[in-house]
Amino acid sequence: MEAQTQAITKDMTMGEIIEKFPFASEVMLSYGLHCVGCHVNPYESLENGALGHGMSDTEINSLLQELNDLVKTHSNKSEEKIDTKDAKITITEFAAKKINEIMKAQNKEGYGLRVEVVRGGCAGYTYNMDFEKSKSGDDMVFEEHGLKIFVTPKSMEFLNGTQIDYTEGLQGAGFKLNNPNVKSSCGCGKSVH
Repeated sequence: MEAQTQAITKDMTMGEIIEKFPFASEVMLSYGLHCVGCHVNPYESLENGALGHGMSDTEINSLLQELNDLVKTHSNKSEEKIDTKDAKITITEFAAKKINEIMKAQNKEGYGLRVEVVRGGCAGYTYNMDFEKSKSGDDMVFEEHGLKIFVTPKSMEFLNGTQIDYTEGLQGAGFKLNNPNVKSSCGCGKSVH
């Protein structure tokens, strides 16, 4: 494969690759490049990162081939959109109670919860949750246990079927998104693919 026909080259930074092709993170992780989301990825080229992890030129070429094959596959198939009329996101009663407690403490009673998926993190995407007073644009709105949940149609493509829960345990407490669409996640627990 000639370099000029490649979408991904070894001199591109890992951050640039993940930004343009988020689905590439899974392949990079499978080759041992677990730093795709670390602080050096905006500056370190794919080749430097691979060499720093002890990869040979043959392994780097194999990685490049696999990444570019994946880019072709993704560009050849049209974007698959979910049918949003049947889309659903749910929340447990305990999680809704915790969110309402937090909103009350922050003087945001009556607000709703915005849930979204944004680019970033070690595995390509990360979850973001925040409070919002009302729906905006073409948001989908779900209401359960007295709590409104706002989700954009784009985020819903990743979140359809997700259940928001709240867990407490010896290692801390926090919100957990049980998402049936996740292919892989990172050790940080906040980044998904």
